[in-house]
Amino acid sequence: MYLQSIASWFPEFPMPQRDGWELFRHSSAAKRLQPRSMTLVEKILTGDTGIDQRHFAISDIERIFDLDPGELNREFEVGAPDMACRAAHIALDRARLQASEVDALFVCTCTGYLCPGVSSHVAEALGIRSDAELQDLVGLGCGAAIPMLRAASHYLAVHPGHRVLTIAVEMCSAAFFVDDDPGALVSLCLFGDGASASVWSGETADWQAHHFQSLHWPQEREKIRFVNEGGRLKNQLHRTVPALAADAVQTLYQRDKMEDNGARVLSHTGGRDVLEAIEKKMGIPPLEESRRILRKAGNVSSPSVLMALEDYLSKASGNGDAKTLGLTGFGAGFSAHSCQFQKNADQ
Repeated sequence: MYLQSIASWFPEFPMPQRDGWELFRHSSAAKRLQPRSMTLVEKILTGDTGIDQRHFAISDIERIFDLDPGELNREFEVGAPDMACRAAHIALDRARLQASEVDALFVCTCTGYLCPGVSSHVAEALGIRSDAELQDLVGLGCGAAIPMLRAASHYLAVHPGHRVLTIAVEMCSAAFFVDDDPGALVSLCLFGDGASASVWSGETADWQAHHFQSLHWPQEREKIRFVNEGGRLKNQLHRTVPALAADAVQTLYQRDKMEDNGARVLSHTGGRDVLEAIEKKMGIPPLEESRRILRKAGNVSSPSVLMALEDYLSKASGNGDAKTLGLTGFGAGFSAHSCQFQKNADQ
């Protein structure tokens, strides 16, 4: 399938990390933590972790730590479709496509649960036809964008003349959890909100996505996953995740023999330690696109790798640029996914 357009959206007002520390240390949640936990949060939010700022879609960020599970889910029900629609409007405009011309909508998310899913809310708001295919991919964590694209490619293999809109959207702020668990605190300091939308079809364009791959290591599931605690989502994050992610990305890269065609890696942002582990394991230059997204918006979960792709395409000059990109996302499961993004020689 071929990319027609891609666009990202972040909530309007970014919060610098140091401002986040000021907000947190005066919050009710801070009073529940041990001193060493407060020291950890301060170190992350005031130090250089590769993140300058993050964006939050919570309507009243001052109350974020006082919202109960029901209120958080209502925030997600409003905020996630809104971010998704805003990114979709830009992507559709860039593709010179009306929402009524969309034949299928695929949405992935893991930071909230709606039934019917986010796709139903987005389809209504955008004015997508009532006979369009709607699919929600839920529960795949930070790596969900590439399985979503794979599902879209299967749809286009059957309907090559159709137009597909894909949206990865995460409202990580609706899944913030505060206790003395270091993994939960690190998550609190790294994740942000945002969405990435893209339009695809079987019509030849500059770039083609193909060679989708996945791997699953369920024996490592407890290293990174959401658990439900008191009705809230809590991110369970182990200190070995950076090394685990690096092993997974290298496995996928070698399995698809991407090194044979000089593929350039575009990765889910993860975090500074994750990106450094991937770079060291694979012996590759800094993952500049992923690092820029991380610095600008933190770990935005599933949209991150598509944001890195948009960043790369926005800066590509055509002279000396990579002809093949290896997109990779990873997260809960433990799972990792990849695809090749190939420059069309005829364009």
